[in-house]
Amino acid sequence: MRSRGLTPAAGYAAVSRWIAALGLAALLAADLHVTSLHPWADLQRLLGGLVRPDFLAVEAASILYTVAFAVLGVGLGAGTGFLLAIPFARFRSVRIACALLRAVHELFWALLLMQVFGLSATTGILAIALPYAGICAKVYAEIIEEADLAALRALPAGTGTVSAFAYARLPEVAGAIRAYTFYRLECGLRSTLVLGFIGLPTMGFYLESAFRQGRYGEAGAWLLAFYALIGTRRLWVRGWTLPLLAVGSVLVLPATVGAVEIGASLARFLGHDIVPTPLRGAALLAPETWPATGAALWAWFRPILTGQILPGAVQTLVLAQIALVATAIGALLLFPLTSRRFTGPLGRPLGRVLLVTLRSTPEYMLAYVALQLLGPSMLPAILALSIHNAGIIGYLLGRHADGLSYRPDAPRGLNLYAYETVPRLYGQFLAYLLYRWEIILRESAIFGILGVATLGFYVDAAIAELRLDVAAVLILATALLAIAVDALSRALRRSLRIADLPVRFAGSRARPAPQPLTA
Repeated sequence: MRSRGLTPAAGYAAVSRWIAALGLAALLAADLHVTSLHPWADLQRLLGGLVRPDFLAVEAASILYTVAFAVLGVGLGAGTGFLLAIPFARFRSVRIACALLRAVHELFWALLLMQVFGLSATTGILAIALPYAGICAKVYAEIIEEADLAALRALPAGTGTVSAFAYARLPEVAGAIRAYTFYRLECGLRSTLVLGFIGLPTMGFYLESAFRQGRYGEAGAWLLAFYALIGTRRLWVRGWTLPLLAVGSVLVLPATVGAVEIGASLARFLGHDIVPTPLRGAALLAPETWPATGAALWAWFRPILTGQILPGAVQTLVLAQIALVATAIGALLLFPLTSRRFTGPLGRPLGRVLLVTLRSTPEYMLAYVALQLLGPSMLPAILALSIHNAGIIGYLLGRHADGLSYRPDAPRGLNLYAYETVPRLYGQFLAYLLYRWEIILRESAIFGILGVATLGFYVDAAIAELRLDVAAVLILATALLAIAVDALSRALRRSLRIADLPVRFAGSRARPAPQPLTA
């Protein structure tokens, strides 16, 4: 935070020092051991699979399932998010509900939904739609609030609220909402891939199987097929193709594995499974229930708090903080690769391809691959988070760098980078970094499913033991931790006066980059 009268440069420096200091402290407490006996040999086999991919092993059906889950999940989430965005600014209850929806990772939603719907298309679609509804509601509300109000003033007196929104505000924001929704579809493809790692029949299911069994040629083919799917998204996702994609997605959805009685499963899940053990069978709405069961409820909750929530939260924060600092370093090193001023017209396309590839690779998949190469520790998760997020922020900073105006006598090389470009981009860089903090934390939590002792580790263990009441409490704790970090991030951005800088990764062109900082 800044004290009154502190210059922007001093405020940026203070926050940067705190982020770096917390990252160093977290580094001292982290487990970064490499336990694999032959990591370089495994890496060589993996690279060999990418060079000699076995495309004959790629099943077209899994690609169709991946697209179908993403289209329907994002469509349902974006539609719900748009409806929630309209009352978002006026009602705190809507904002709280959206915060809880987006604070729970898609994998956690899927693990819970599988208890009701089994390994079905419904599980995959809802696991994407629920958090994306909260995300889209927040972003759409921001887009609506930023819209020009001049058209509203031109409406005749007495125009209804719905008519005013439909005819004056919606045309102004439709382009930005459309662009952001298309970007969300790219994110949905990554999320759908990751859902395959827990059994849903997407591309991730076959990719995980290939890696686990050492079939690197097959794994390389699946990776390249996924990159091709992401890379061609702008070709097959158009306004006129959306109805065709929606109808086709419904037609190709996979069948449910095993018979599931949804009504009975849902009633059991809500009325028994996620109800804390001491409260099962009790009349929850009766006033005398809570005093009578208070002692038993605390006895049930206390070991969860001390033995799982607190240690899991500490490890989640440690992992997230190290990854945040590594992301910052990586983004500052990578953004010149996509800037015309540094790489020229020939090197810039190659740099863009590299960073788009990094940002298109899901963190969970990167962590899974790194885990096979390095063994179980925090190191694979840190590498995965920093590579993915540095690719995102570096790509966006490169776009901002191309928008800067330089003096005719501006220096070149390292001096141009250190004295002309970075100081002018630093406010935007911090805005992106602080915005990604909460997202990095959400991803850190789910890496527990891979064996890292974050909150996800305890969630996965509780679900495996069918202690769904414990799993629900742990997931709620994860969501509250993510909400707290998001609130701190927004407070820091307001304190640094960078809250109005763009942090959306699609939906509008970047605003003019910050001007040089002066003392």
